[in-house]
Amino acid sequence: MARQFQIYGIGAALVDMEFPVDDSFLSRHRIAKGHMTLVEEDRLEALLSELEEPPRRASGGSAANTIYAAQAMGARTFYSCKVAGDPTGAYFIEALNRIGATTNPHPEDAPGISGRCLVLVTPDAERSMNTYLGISAELSRAEVNEQALRDAELLYVEGYLASSPSGRDAAMHCRELATEAGLRTSITLSDPAMVQHFRSELESMLGNGVDNLFCNEEEALNWARTDRLDIALNELQDIGRNLYVTLGAQGSMVVTADGRTSVPGFQVKALDTNGAGDIYAGACMYGWFAGMPPAMAARLGNFAAARLVTRYGARLPDPAEYKALLKDFRQLPH
Repeated sequence: MARQFQIYGIGAALVDMEFPVDDSFLSRHRIAKGHMTLVEEDRLEALLSELEEPPRRASGGSAANTIYAAQAMGARTFYSCKVAGDPTGAYFIEALNRIGATTNPHPEDAPGISGRCLVLVTPDAERSMNTYLGISAELSRAEVNEQALRDAELLYVEGYLASSPSGRDAAMHCRELATEAGLRTSITLSDPAMVQHFRSELESMLGNGVDNLFCNEEEALNWARTDRLDIALNELQDIGRNLYVTLGAQGSMVVTADGRTSVPGFQVKALDTNGAGDIYAGACMYGWFAGMPPAMAARLGNFAAARLVTRYGARLPDPAEYKALLKDFRQLPH
């Protein structure tokens, strides 16, 4: 009998506020280019006061973007997160409900402030993120729906949870439950800053290893403390039985028990790389459930990421565009 959900995800609930800036803005405010930096609310508000035009606003959060993509393509998903009973939280949950993703209950009178992420996009399409987690930092086991998790086929965890003690505990709890219930386990390293500053916490979340590990090239190299990708892949295989490493415009590398496969990317003019890794992971996981072998799922991931980076924002603006993306992908020569 088929399980109710194909993917159970857990991660932060954030609403992105995206602004175009130049490199001088990053330098002036000492913002690490291309990385995610955790900030307090006063720092976020100070940066916002320096930006005049209205932001492009969209629901975000790394694993949430991934779950959104997989659900919009046709997967059955559940997402555990934490928001406050404020307009920001309502905006976030409504976006998931609109595409049919299931999530844990969120009372309208829940206290606190929902998380926000200031995404600064430079002309080279790099995104630099300043994240105020708000109530999302208090994500805990209380937000885990154990019944839904046991009724899923795959667990997906975002590495950003390593920065929160309660979030990390929830992620570890999910991984233990998933292992007991026979689910496949997947995790993403999320950001070079997480590897640099929260390595031991990530190691505790990874435990004895996971079935699928997602990361980008910089995260892989940082993890292995090397400048050679082949060495990094060897080390990462100790923690991920299957590796999906994104390489930007060059595509991605897939490593399984059958060997290593370089999967070429699709050449496009990138406007904004925010969310590229997230949609890649969502497309890959949808591909697995659609019966695609690893390299084909990665090719779909590359195609989805290439489509996304030609737009602004971490998600495609209309849910129907994910189905259109799939249709276009199936028409490609394979």
